[in-house]
Amino acid sequence: MIKQKTIFTCQNCGYQSPKWLGRCPECGTWNSLIEEVLESSHKARPTERAFQDIPQRIDAISLDEQTRYKTGFGEFDRTLGGGLVPGSLVLIGGDPGIGKSTLILQAVHRLAHEGHRTLYISGEESAQQIKLRARRLSIDSPEIYLLSGTCLEDMIDRFDDLSPRIIVIDSIQTIYTETLASAPGSISQVREVTGKLMNIAKRSGRALFIIGHMTKEGAIAGPKVLEHLVDAVLYFEGDGSHSYRILRSVKNRFGPTNEIGAFEMTDKGLEEVSNPSKIFLEERAQDVSGSVVISCMEGTRPLLIELQALVCSSSLAVPRRTTIGVDPNRVSLLAAVLSKRGGINLSNNDIFVNVAGGIKIDEPAIDLGIVATIASSFLNKPIRRNTVVFGEVGLSGEVRGVSQAETRIKEAVKMGFSRAILSLKSIKAMKAKAGIELIGISSIQDLLESLFS
Repeated sequence: MIKQKTIFTCQNCGYQSPKWLGRCPECGTWNSLIEEVLESSHKARPTERAFQDIPQRIDAISLDEQTRYKTGFGEFDRTLGGGLVPGSLVLIGGDPGIGKSTLILQAVHRLAHEGHRTLYISGEESAQQIKLRARRLSIDSPEIYLLSGTCLEDMIDRFDDLSPRIIVIDSIQTIYTETLASAPGSISQVREVTGKLMNIAKRSGRALFIIGHMTKEGAIAGPKVLEHLVDAVLYFEGDGSHSYRILRSVKNRFGPTNEIGAFEMTDKGLEEVSNPSKIFLEERAQDVSGSVVISCMEGTRPLLIELQALVCSSSLAVPRRTTIGVDPNRVSLLAAVLSKRGGINLSNNDIFVNVAGGIKIDEPAIDLGIVATIASSFLNKPIRRNTVVFGEVGLSGEVRGVSQAETRIKEAVKMGFSRAILSLKSIKAMKAKAGIELIGISSIQDLLESLFS
C-alpha cells in the first residue's frame, strides 16, 4: 500500500515545511514554496552504496597512475585542474545559449578520439537535433553515443548495456526519478537525481558531466544545494553580444579553484585563447585619462586587464558610485581613502568604474589600480601606457604587498610593459631579476607622485 505525503519545498534554498508559507523562513524569498507529493511505501527502498563497507588503511590504498583523462582542450583541462578525473561528477552552469552544450560536445569529441566511449544524454533535444550541431562542429567520432530521454531509471539501464567511460547529462533540470512524484526541475528532483548520479560515478568509476541552467538570480538550477553535491562546479560566463567566453572553476575537489579558461565562439564552435591578456588589452585607447592596466590572478594564471574610471561633477545630493566588474562597496571605500589620505576631494563627484572585456575581479591586488584610475580621471592626466600597477590599499592609505608578485611581473614583461608600480614589500619578496623597472611605494601619496610627477 502506497501512502502519499504532501510537503512544501522552497525552490530557492530547499527548505521544507508541512504547510504552505508565503515567505521562506530560511532564505526570506517570497512565494517560493511549491507543493510536492512524496510517495512512500512500507517496503524500504534498497540503499545504494557508493563506497567500501570495510575501512582501509591509508598506506594500503593503491592509486591508479592514470588518474586523469586529458581532453587535449588545454583551456578546459586547466580549469579542471589538469584533466578529467575518473569517477568525478562535474557541474557546468551558465546562462541559456552561452555555449555549454557546444563546449561539452567538443570536449567529449576529443576524449572519444582517445578511445573513451561517451554517452551524451539530452532531455531537451532529440538525437537528430544533436547530430545537426555535431555536424556543424565536425564531430563524427564513432565512440560518441546519443540518447534522448528524461527518466533516470531508463538511463541507468543504458549505462549497464553500453558501459561508457564518460556520461553527459544535458540538462539536470529536465531529468526526473520515478521514486519522487514532484515535477522535473523541482528542488526534490534535482537533489535526488544528482545524488543518484554521484553514487553511480563513485561506484562505477565513470566520469559524469551535468549541465545546469542559470536562473535570473544567478544560481544553478535554482538552489545552491546542487553545488554541494558535486565534485567540481564550472561557470561558463560571457556576454551574448561578444565572442569571448570565460570558463571559471568555483569548486574543485581535485584541483585549484578560481582557475579560468578563455575561449572564443566562432562559426565552427569554441576555440582556445592561449593569451587572454592580449585580448583584454588589444582595444585599449592611448593617452586617455582614467585608464590603467592592472595585474590580477585567476587561479594560477596572471591576467593583465584594463581598468577604466570616469569621475565627473554630480548634481545629486548623494553622488553615484557605479561599477561593472568590481565590487561597488570596495570602490566607495577606496574613494573615501583617496579623499582622506590623498587630498583629492571626491565628495561632490560621480564615480564610474569599469573592467574592460566583461571579466569580474574580486581580489585585493586591484585596489591600487582603482585608486590610480580614479585619480587619473579626476586630474584629467593620463597614465603612461607602458605602466602596470597592482597592490592592496589599507584604510590609512598604506600600500600592502600581494602574493605571486613575480608571476605578475613576468606576464607584464611578456606583454611588453617596461614599468611596474607595486608595494616595497612585494619587491623585497621577489627572488629573480624582474627585467622591468620596478617602482616601490608605501602609500597612495607615493603612488600619485609616481604617476603624475
